[in-house]
Amino acid sequence: MKNVGEAPQEELATGERSTRNRVARSILDHGPSTVADLAGRLGLTQAAVRRHLDALVSDDVVAAREQRVYGARTRGRPAKVFALTDCGRDAFEQSYDKLAVDALHWIERAAGGGAAGEAAVAAFARDRMESQAEAYRAAMETADPEERTEALAKALTADGYAATARNAPVGEQLCQHHCPVAHAAERYPQLCEAETEVFSRLLGTHVQRLATIAHGDGVCTTFIPKAGHRPDDGAGETSKTDKTTSQASASTAGRNPA
Repeated sequence: MKNVGEAPQEELATGERSTRNRVARSILDHGPSTVADLAGRLGLTQAAVRRHLDALVSDDVVAAREQRVYGARTRGRPAKVFALTDCGRDAFEQSYDKLAVDALHWIERAAGGGAAGEAAVAAFARDRMESQAEAYRAAMETADPEERTEALAKALTADGYAATARNAPVGEQLCQHHCPVAHAAERYPQLCEAETEVFSRLLGTHVQRLATIAHGDGVCTTFIPKAGHRPDDGAGETSKTDKTTSQASASTAGRNPA
């Protein structure tokens, strides 16, 4: 990774650059973060974190925004969080994104464009995810049933997605804090849709994509309901059957919920 938020040597010591990179990396690994979050993770004072964030904001590496809240909103003003910008993500070696977009555009045109082109891209996306799924499946087979989401998160992390699993009301959330093909997925949501379909099969349940990096969210978030529960309490859209829920989840993956 190139140094982000880097200033001339006479203005910024090596230690300062290193700490600034740690701040940016922590946001990449953990998603949009408050000043308090970063201070706790990095062992810094909040004043020091704010100073580094000011420099990163000035360099268009991170941007401040209101924290997203899913489900019921609590009293009080939402916390301010800091998330990586497209420029900041580019600093973490996403140079292959343009190649991916070019390749998908070629596939789309070669198939004749229109619906046929979209179908060809979708077929490629599914084949790509099926190849990756073999490693994810192997990692999950050795995990206890209640730890399968965590096992999937670790397998995704090994693939560069900086993923975590956490408990949520009536289920779990799988969070991917980094997406190596975010720019390609912004133009071709079939990549997100194929990924969501694979997650559903691997976990043996319908899942709901709540947010994606490709469409402006700081983290790709997938809701995994507990057995017998449909995601209708602020976690996603309600479907009439498990089958239609699964289809709806896949069709809206990569697109922010309405």
